[in-house]
Amino acid sequence: MPGSGRILFALVCLACAAACTEPVSAPPPPPAVVVAQPLTRQVADWDDYSGRFEAQDTVDIRPRVGGAIQSVHFVDGQRVSRGDLLFVIDPRPIEAQLARVRADAAGARAALANAEAELKRADALVQTKLISQAQAELRAAQQLQAAADLAAAEAAVAAQELNLSFTRVVAPLAGRVSYRRLAPGNIVQADTTLLTTIVSENPMRFIFDAPESALLRYRREADADGERRVEIRLQDETEYRWQGRIDFVDTALDRSSGTIRGRAIVQNPRGFLVPGMFGQMRLYGARPYEALLVPDEAIVTDQTRQVVYVVDADGNVAQKVVRPGRLIDGLRVIQEGLQATDRVIISGVQRARPGRPVSAQAGEVTPFPSGVSRGETGTLDLPQVGPRSATP
Repeated sequence: MPGSGRILFALVCLACAAACTEPVSAPPPPPAVVVAQPLTRQVADWDDYSGRFEAQDTVDIRPRVGGAIQSVHFVDGQRVSRGDLLFVIDPRPIEAQLARVRADAAGARAALANAEAELKRADALVQTKLISQAQAELRAAQQLQAAADLAAAEAAVAAQELNLSFTRVVAPLAGRVSYRRLAPGNIVQADTTLLTTIVSENPMRFIFDAPESALLRYRREADADGERRVEIRLQDETEYRWQGRIDFVDTALDRSSGTIRGRAIVQNPRGFLVPGMFGQMRLYGARPYEALLVPDEAIVTDQTRQVVYVVDADGNVAQKVVRPGRLIDGLRVIQEGLQATDRVIISGVQRARPGRPVSAQAGEVTPFPSGVSRGETGTLDLPQVGPRSATP
């Protein structure tokens, strides 16, 4: 072998020896993930509806007698109680009529007294044959006529006294009064002129329309115990802070739209809700059930499927196809495909691969703190509920 060949061969041998003496690199450690069992909780389905608030009672204030408005006794938009004075209509014309009919009643009372005296004398004279029976019967008829005239006069007095009381227009219910339509001095007509309007404030009604499919489901669930409760949020609110209950469902469907009108009662102690306000309502199902909840981030979309990764007893990752519901306090309801004992990867999902080992650390599934909201009367715990999988 030439000298150059021997040198090359020696260099190759030295390189191989050096390579054999280098330590072999260790495989990378399994990725770290956080696992937890699904949260088990009683939930109830809900349906979402849009609607508007309206007053439970609305009254148009119109005068019962005609005349000139003498005074106004409220401020526009003021809260009033039942019986509070609102308007005074000039009572003087009616007082004059009342004085006249009282005088007529006094005359009718005197005429009756005279007729009764004449009847007594006639009864005595007819027995002694001083007057005929026909004349006695005439006195009796005159007494009856005088009694009828007195009754009519007293009725006229009662009517004028009632009209006099109507000159004081009072609030027929408690609520908030609108603005005055007319100022003092204007002439009003009985039962015609609109003076103002009063709407009740507490409770309020929430009116919504439900489809026929929902009505059928509610009818079949009607045997469940308890009343149907609702929660409502206003247009600028993110939480459903207003509590209520269903108190009425109409008796027939609207043929043109195929919907039925429903109504909920909502407490409004401070008068914040106003008729005409728009709201979003949750109508809860009558039968709660036990559901499994996991963080929404634990669910992975695999083409057309929704899956979660679970870790078995050997520390290997497995994939489970699930059917998720909707969010409840930041957690997703799992309707199918998951067991309560499964260890679901809730953090580090992007590092997990099916069939590969991971380093699992124990965690806990907890709802977001937004599950508590402040309502009209204080702090209220929102119920743990979720929407139906297919809302109408």
